[in-house]
Amino acid sequence: MSSGPAWRSSAARAQIMDEVARYNSERWEKMVRAGAVFTRPQLDLTPEEALDWADPKRQLGEVAGKDVLVLAGGGGQQSAAFGLLGARVTVMDLSDAQLEGDRTAAAHYGLTLRTEQGDMRDLARFADGSFDIVAQPYSINFVPEVKLVFQGVARVLRPGGYYDFNCANPFVAGLTDNAWDGTGYPLTRPYVDGDVIVYHDEPWVFRGDLPAEAFGGPKEYKHTLGTLVNGLLEAGLVLQHLREETLGEPDITAPPGSSEHFSAVAPRWLRFCARKAAVTL
Repeated sequence: MSSGPAWRSSAARAQIMDEVARYNSERWEKMVRAGAVFTRPQLDLTPEEALDWADPKRQLGEVAGKDVLVLAGGGGQQSAAFGLLGARVTVMDLSDAQLEGDRTAAAHYGLTLRTEQGDMRDLARFADGSFDIVAQPYSINFVPEVKLVFQGVARVLRPGGYYDFNCANPFVAGLTDNAWDGTGYPLTRPYVDGDVIVYHDEPWVFRGDLPAEAFGGPKEYKHTLGTLVNGLLEAGLVLQHLREETLGEPDITAPPGSSEHFSAVAPRWLRFCARKAAVTL
């Protein structure tokens, strides 16, 4: 996929700096101040722990010497892990407060890091084929469409490069363990693309420490499984691996309404690993 005027024009960039971006930017500034787990830099990683953060299933191959884009993943976690493994890391995030966590981690470990503040839907600042790996932790559900993200990722990846991302399991998006009604966890939301899901942050997000200020929970958007898989294929990305991820160890014998019991009924997240074709026809 080549970069054309649609990627480069200021009009195209301005068009997607919309209410979605404003909401996410403001919310993450508050999340940083509240000390959410996603905003706390990892400052004591061992090499093995860094590998577990960056590539838990060992699917990305040798990372040392590779150009890695951590997309919409500020906070000083993934970027620190890839940096410690010897990658050349760029991290892009909408929140400068989140990027400050990456700069803190880089300084702590003595790493060189490039930070870019921007929207995951607009990668125009990066040239075609800039990266060997694009790693995107949980964030794609914060935008209503995946097409722009997938197309942008495919363009900036080199042939043979990997795209690794985490997202909500669309079948249970917005459902949590506190939905237990005495017999099960009822599904009530429509299974449609773009369904807006707003819910309260769970206690584990703040590790039991309530935020110092009250603010709204995440606003997320459902992406059906077909949209996710077909969106990757249409962008020229071939699915290599898909797995379910849970909160806590699944245990159907655990007390109903616990994370362990809920995880045994429905995995909360999906993790995709896709690869750009080594040869573009």
